[in-house]
Amino acid sequence: MIADTPRTTGENLEHIRMLAGAVGEFPPIVVHRPTMRVVDGLHRLRAAELRKQEFITARMFEGDEAETFVLAVQANLAGALPLSVADRKAATARIVASHPQWSDRLIASVTGLSAKTVAEVRRKQPAATTRRPDSRIGRDGRVRPVDAGEKRRLASELITRNPELSLRQIAKAVGISPETARSVRNRVLRDEDPPEREPGDAGRTAGQPPRSGPDDAHTRTGSGQEPQDRAAVIQRLRTDPSLRYSESGRTLLRLMEAHTLSGETWATLANCVPAHRRHAVAGAAMEYARGWRALAEQLARNTPHSI
Repeated sequence: MIADTPRTTGENLEHIRMLAGAVGEFPPIVVHRPTMRVVDGLHRLRAAELRKQEFITARMFEGDEAETFVLAVQANLAGALPLSVADRKAATARIVASHPQWSDRLIASVTGLSAKTVAEVRRKQPAATTRRPDSRIGRDGRVRPVDAGEKRRLASELITRNPELSLRQIAKAVGISPETARSVRNRVLRDEDPPEREPGDAGRTAGQPPRSGPDDAHTRTGSGQEPQDRAAVIQRLRTDPSLRYSESGRTLLRLMEAHTLSGETWATLANCVPAHRRHAVAGAAMEYARGWRALAEQLARNTPHSI
């Protein structure tokens, strides 16, 4: 197979002839390196064949077949021959099956449909062919429980059986935030049933404390506790197609991955710098830190409080 395309009607011969008659070189096509299938640009490839071209410029993409199909959908949405609604619905059904942990809004951002339409497609999927995870990854990369009330019920039962557990242990075991675990524990102590939803926790990542504002990340580190698990943050960001499938997004992810080091590792790196180079390395590190601080402040100014 030369391509795994989201176009249910196949190739458009009229569009191929139009491209073949155009002047100039085509933009690079995208090819899945492991299988050498065309991810984006099949019509350009066919037009090049009509032109009797021997070569065509291509960019290679690494990733599994599920990721490749997501990229194909995004690329064809932005191309000169957009996908039809039927194509997008068919693509949505396939992505729901391959990425059941993605939220309706995240899939909608990939396929160009509304989140409501994605939810309808998800409901029609046979249960035997689609996993039903108890949490989903949102468009912002955060993990949210599908049934928050069930999470709180499980936490209540866990607290009743093991009252000596810490809030973080409860949160990790059930998949809620420590603040929600605290609220559930307080209700258990008052002999109350856990509510369906706690005020203010709708958009919080499981295991993440409440957000108090843009400067929260700077004020929390003075307590002696380790900052939020950066490796887990990177892992969530890697699932966001808008980052994973753009050059600037991949650059940001690579830079962030390079900084997922523990405090102990940073101390080891500092100790390996010879005395006569410490001033130069310190100056460079401060310059890099200023760059990251500027990025953080810009994101804090522009980040909405709800998605």
